Amino acid sequence: MSVVKVTKVNFEEIKNSTKPVLLDFYADWCGPCRMVSPIVDEIAQERNDIVVGKINVDDEPELASLFGVFSIPTLAVLKNGEVVNKSAGARPKAGILELIDG
Repeated sequence: MSVVKVTKVNFEEIKNSTKPVLLDFYADWCGPCRMVSPIVDEIAQERNDIVVGKINVDDEPELASLFGVFSIPTLAVLKNGEVVNKSAGARPKAGILELIDG
């Protein structure tokens, strides 16, 4: 499955997915975000049982605020529309998978 660009327009649809959702809060200028991004893309290709979305905090400050994102990258996992796991900072693939499956 491909990565979904999440905006305030499609956020409710993504949030209410029947599958768990991994959200990657990032900015184009952020070095650690550029390290995490290909890992998130890889997970999206490998896992059909989840929805993977990316939120550019510069373009969507309201969504970043809604999730209490103060540093990036921040990864959040939603199940049934609720945050069940959240982590700030770059993580290796195993750490991201642990957030999802945790």
